[in-house]
Amino acid sequence: MDPITQLLIVIAFVSIGILFSPETSRSGSDGGYSSTISTLIKLAHLLSFSIAWGAAVWGVLIGGIIMFWNLPRHQFGNLRSKIFPVYFLTATACSVISTITFAYDNSWRLMEEKEKLQLLLLLSSFGFNVMNLFVFVPMTIEMMDDGQVMRKRHKVEREEDIGEEVGWWKNRLVAKHNPNLAALNKTFAVVHGFAALATIASVSSLAMYSWYLASKIHF
Repeated sequence: MDPITQLLIVIAFVSIGILFSPETSRSGSDGGYSSTISTLIKLAHLLSFSIAWGAAVWGVLIGGIIMFWNLPRHQFGNLRSKIFPVYFLTATACSVISTITFAYDNSWRLMEEKEKLQLLLLLSSFGFNVMNLFVFVPMTIEMMDDGQVMRKRHKVEREEDIGEEVGWWKNRLVAKHNPNLAALNKTFAVVHGFAALATIASVSSLAMYSWYLASKIHF
């Protein structure tokens, strides 16, 4: 089954769930739809947050680690250069929706300090994602795809007969006696390090917000 078909099926099930939910039925019978609108806003908030949080957990902690330990290093880098823009675009869009829906029924003046902190966490996650999407990731991808740093490093690695192995151990071993490779690694690590720090900050903001959101769930 292709991804588009899967997405359409998910949308269909969500739509059916909304149409036949008890909240929708009650709102229709009472002649008012304010409750339904409120529920839809909460649903948008929950879905956008869960997508951003789930993508972060999978991309950073699970999928990224699996790819790192199973793909040749050059292939791993090329794959990440395709995944990262989509991931950060999705995370940024979800951060916008989460922030807007959280603030929709909350006035900043009327918010308690706890709610203000949660809004700031969502805004910080959005800010770090934007930094990655428009600054750090494009710089990293440029190095990966056709930048001079990556071309030079690949050339040096091929001369040393490395680059097709899994992991970085051969690169680091060779770099100890190859100053040129060590310098290229350092240049790449600086930009990639900023991207990694921004990612960690964004994920940490979502993690802290998840605790607040969990405290609002009543079974």
